[in-house]
Amino acid sequence: MEFLNTFMLPVILGICLCVGYVVKKWIKDIDNRYIPTIVTVLGVILSAWIADWNLTPEVLLEGMISGLASTGFHQIFKQFIEARTAA
Repeated sequence: MEFLNTFMLPVILGICLCVGYVVKKWIKDIDNRYIPTIVTVLGVILSAWIADWNLTPEVLLEGMISGLASTGFHQIFKQFIEARTAA
């Protein structure tokens, strides 16, 4: 699993995390099961943009891993946001 860290881009992870959070909190018509798909596609688009639209398998993997990793970080992000609003 260590090799996956090579393909994770913090900028993409952060953007996808924020977009996923906003979609979950503010768009009630979207089922939660679609959020990983949304952030994965967004991650690929952002990764391609960073790579000057040169879509290679590595760029595709960077976007997909970063987007999907954002769903895993959701709980940590949620606790951070809710702790700050409660304080």
